[in-house]
Amino acid sequence: MSEDRLRCVRDRVRPFPDFPDPGVLFRDISPLLKDPVAFRTLIDLLEDHVRASFPKIDFIAGECLDSRGFLIGPPLAQRLGIGFVPVRKKGKLPGPTECISYSLEYGKAELEIQSDAVEAGQKVVIVDDLLATGGTMCAACELLKRLKAEILECLVVIELKALKGSEKLSSIPFYSLLQYD
Repeated sequence: MSEDRLRCVRDRVRPFPDFPDPGVLFRDISPLLKDPVAFRTLIDLLEDHVRASFPKIDFIAGECLDSRGFLIGPPLAQRLGIGFVPVRKKGKLPGPTECISYSLEYGKAELEIQSDAVEAGQKVVIVDDLLATGGTMCAACELLKRLKAEILECLVVIELKALKGSEKLSSIPFYSLLQYD
């Protein structure tokens, strides 16, 4: 991975101090999404990583609690020539679903996946824009495990290392493109 390409992505992540609460430094990817060169570079970097790491993959699963995982997962899946599987807030998917409740730093939430989204043994990479405390990513992993998918990796654009979310993933491989303390 070239430092120039990584810098192109990093330079488009905008910090917002005290958002959404005092003391929080929010990492905003909106400038990255609106810059076609930077966004293409992001998808290039993620594609390079996935292709180099996994010769066989069936699906990209995107965490879609706040919809930004949706913005990264489908173009990556398209590049790889595979399908995209959404993991959504409860009540957003039709048909039979698997649902999980999990704790957030500020309360509880529920995620779900369609019961027929993947078949047993299919290989999946879970993608999201950011890993903070790890609660949402762990919940997505649990849903895919219930469907008996083989989770190859959890892949994020930004990891907030100080929150130690990757430690919650235990034995599941994890990769982040950008890390912040």
